[in-house]
Amino acid sequence: MKPTDIKNPEYFHKVVDCQYACPAHTPVPEYIRLIAQERYSDAYMVNWESNVFPGVLGRTCDRPCEPACRRGRVDEEPVAICRLKRVAADNKDDANILSRMPEIAPKNGKRVALIGGGPAALTVGRDLAPLGYEIDLYDDQPVGGGFMRSQIPSFRLPDEVLNQEVNYVLDMGISTHFNTYVSSLKEILDKDYDAVFVGTGAPRGRDLSKLPGREEGDSSIHVGIDWLANVAFEHTKAVGKKVLVLGGGNTAMDCCRTALRLGADDVKVVVRSPFADMKASPWEKEDTQHEGIPIIDNHSPKEFLIKDGKLVGMSFEVVEAVYDDAGKRSLVPTGEIVEFECDDVLMAIGQENSFPWIERDIGLEFGKWDMPVVDPVTFCSTNERVFFGGDAAFGPENVITAVAHGHQAAVSIDLALNGKELTDRLAPGTNLLSQKMGIHEWAYDAGVVEDDRQIVPLEDLKISLKSLKTEVELGFDEDLGFAEAQRCLNCDVQTVFSESRCIECDACVDICPTDCITFTPNEDDDAALRNKLSAPANNLTQDLYVSEDLPTQRVMVKDENVCLHCGLCAERCPTSAWDMQKYLYTVTKAGQSA
Repeated sequence: MKPTDIKNPEYFHKVVDCQYACPAHTPVPEYIRLIAQERYSDAYMVNWESNVFPGVLGRTCDRPCEPACRRGRVDEEPVAICRLKRVAADNKDDANILSRMPEIAPKNGKRVALIGGGPAALTVGRDLAPLGYEIDLYDDQPVGGGFMRSQIPSFRLPDEVLNQEVNYVLDMGISTHFNTYVSSLKEILDKDYDAVFVGTGAPRGRDLSKLPGREEGDSSIHVGIDWLANVAFEHTKAVGKKVLVLGGGNTAMDCCRTALRLGADDVKVVVRSPFADMKASPWEKEDTQHEGIPIIDNHSPKEFLIKDGKLVGMSFEVVEAVYDDAGKRSLVPTGEIVEFECDDVLMAIGQENSFPWIERDIGLEFGKWDMPVVDPVTFCSTNERVFFGGDAAFGPENVITAVAHGHQAAVSIDLALNGKELTDRLAPGTNLLSQKMGIHEWAYDAGVVEDDRQIVPLEDLKISLKSLKTEVELGFDEDLGFAEAQRCLNCDVQTVFSESRCIECDACVDICPTDCITFTPNEDDDAALRNKLSAPANNLTQDLYVSEDLPTQRVMVKDENVCLHCGLCAERCPTSAWDMQKYLYTVTKAGQSA
């Protein structure tokens, strides 16, 4: 095997599992250390540079970072990364944050239109406005936020948190056109914008239009995302006493919990799939069950039951999940039919894109599922002036993915409007900085102990269920935040090996608590080398760290997957062949140059 090129910016990035898993590549360990030091405003700004909405995401993120967290390999549960993001947001100094917003450059004479006021479009605005672009934002809602406002209930995301972070962007001089539905992309292009960004989300909820009784019961059957939006903007203020929610995703969980707060006495979630296969996040299912709402799985809708022209219930066929050898699931009918009474039905069975307002004769191609053809790197469509991001680009995802799309689309727009190739993108910024303060002292917490995840406090159910505005999760206070921050294993502090200093005494091998270091003759291929290590290196997605040849013709091989970054190898080494070096990886944004 060839020696590992640790100068490749992606090598150590892949080792920082949480940051690597984050679509926006937020430097997670960096801001968690700042929280432990009570530097909340600094921690907030580290977040804001990457994900733009720390207060929002600290409450609502899908948390792709947490399943990747290395702490989960030591204890049963990962670091509560999402909730620590909220600690930074809740404890920041607002005046300090305002003083650190980017300066706005003089207008550069170029105009950009943002269609949609959600996270993707706002991220494009946040990146381009400081560079001097004149930006117009169009949205059919009365205020900014997009689906963050219309689809996430206030008991999960308070208005004041969303308003503050949306306004950080809008206050950069963006011209807003709210309550404005764009009915023609051609009309927008005819306004002589230099570029147009489409971030309209996936605005159409799926229906069960072919199910018997659907038309007759229409007044009591609602598409979930539309119903949530009507509740958010106070067009809907009541619901029937008995409510069925169809679907197993996060929208279904929001619908049922909202219905409970609007006065429903009997709310049930009914889903076709087994409980374990539901798309809803585990914590969303837990919150739903905590509020006493049953989730009835393996029930496939058959009919809306109508009596005297009124919806009175639904019938379902019980199904059984059968999996083939490849793991593909089939839902096999059992023949058993079950009926549930209801006054209202909320359908949260999926979302899809809808682009009736985009003409098909403006050089913008559409492909499978009637989705625009969008480059996954540049986010440019086949019309060189039109860019897409968020759910509008590739279908429903989440807020943090929309933010990541927005950053990259902004890079492309800035390149295009400065006459550069869209593929001429700068590599991410990286550095490696030694954390050595003394022979056995590091500039970071290197202790590895078993430490249970902190439990987030919740508002009393008797209080939280009375109002749509009462936030359910109270968040960590400063003490709990510090305790949880201490669980971070500092995966961005890397073990860097120097062949010239190594005397091959194997002291590092002896002291390593996870047997992740091996000195062995090299092999020609990865599989053969993995078979010779002190402990199995089973995670093939994580590269091995392989040194240059040593005097004995052996190489040092380190399994990055199980390393705990404890620094014991560096402390034990008599020649300082190992050093603990902090690695900071930052994604290049619009306007940055080499």
